[in-house]
Amino acid sequence: MQLMEHLVDRLSIEEMELFWVQCWLIWNQRNCVLYGGQLKHPTSLNKRAEEFLEEFKHTQESLDGRLREQRIDDAWQPPPPMEYKLNFDAAIFSGQEKSGIGAIIRNDKGEVMAGMSAIGPKVDTSEEAELLACRRSIEFAVDAGFSRLVIEGDNSNVMQAISSNVANCSFLGNVVDDIRHLMSNLQWTTTSKIRREGNKVAHVLAQHARNLDYDLFWLEDSPPPAMEALYQDLILL
Repeated sequence: MQLMEHLVDRLSIEEMELFWVQCWLIWNQRNCVLYGGQLKHPTSLNKRAEEFLEEFKHTQESLDGRLREQRIDDAWQPPPPMEYKLNFDAAIFSGQEKSGIGAIIRNDKGEVMAGMSAIGPKVDTSEEAELLACRRSIEFAVDAGFSRLVIEGDNSNVMQAISSNVANCSFLGNVVDDIRHLMSNLQWTTTSKIRREGNKVAHVLAQHARNLDYDLFWLEDSPPPAMEALYQDLILL
């Protein structure tokens, strides 16, 4: 323990990294000799330690880059200039006679224009929950005065249904028709499908409805329950 404290005080981070790799290689060499392997010269171990550390750092840098690219690909993106984006999501609460609806409206700078955490009816399927959440969220946006919207959700079937011109003959067809009618009355609208990772703000607001007795609305103010998710979206812009 004293040796470690001594080394930490005197070695740089890079030197400590190399030291630990050298220790690991020495231990590995010991085990190799015990089981009949050949003893390698210490110089070769030092060289191997440097090579191993360099390979490890290169791999980590490459991996970190790919992970960041993946995060950016999955991240929320702002709408075109002068437009607004409405993200919505739904939550099903097991054992409760209700569902949750979350909606957030942001401008092209990522600034919050409006938000909602609302109580929805009890539903049987996620698709029903998402469609009802979509309808309620557009109604909220219209009531708040927005007429130019990118409507974005994370359910592929729902986004395909509301953006299609084909008649929907399912038992949820009336809800789809309501949504299409609401969209047709907007000044400008388009739809967008996003992965769940990029829809976290709406997801958090939908989940927040679990313990609500009444709906919550925010106008030109960031919803406190979703502050962390909003911040995560902003740092990836």
